[in-house]
Amino acid sequence: MSLAGISFEYGIKDAEDLLRHFDAINANPPPDNAEVLKRAGLVMALTAWETYVEDRVTEGLVKKLSVVAGSYAGRFIENQLKNELKRFNNPDADKTKRLFFDYLEVDVTQGWNWASTDQVSAKKLLNEWISKRGDAVHRSKPVNNGSPLPHLIKRDELAKAIRFIKELVKATEAHLDKNL
Repeated sequence: MSLAGISFEYGIKDAEDLLRHFDAINANPPPDNAEVLKRAGLVMALTAWETYVEDRVTEGLVKKLSVVAGSYAGRFIENQLKNELKRFNNPDADKTKRLFFDYLEVDVTQGWNWASTDQVSAKKLLNEWISKRGDAVHRSKPVNNGSPLPHLIKRDELAKAIRFIKELVKATEAHLDKNL
């Protein structure tokens, strides 16, 4: 496993811990403020994915550039990646594919197949989770004077998102191991 993959394993634990904390305080009905743990869990899970993508591309590029390390060309390419990563947000399927292809010449989405998930559904699910993360980050629970509004993310959805991201990293690692 790559260093980025090992680091991801630590990063995703934050999301898993938040889910466990939610479960620990969950009662019928759960406290009003428990929903924040699920939103934070989704944000942390997708942040672990984003960090993995950035670290994995960087790690792969360092290996590819080993023969030109320290040269003008090597430094130029490394600086290009550093600048691109500063603007790299919300790593949906297209952005992730483009980043890996531009710097490593590998279409990582070709390896996004496992169990009952194929490449098309993996891309769709990643894009949906990234979109939901944006909602979790930028939209707090709306004020409502009537009956309570549904939570942005349900407990089972967070568990599914965490499992999905872990499988996505495994599939990406396997594909890169074969193609780098």
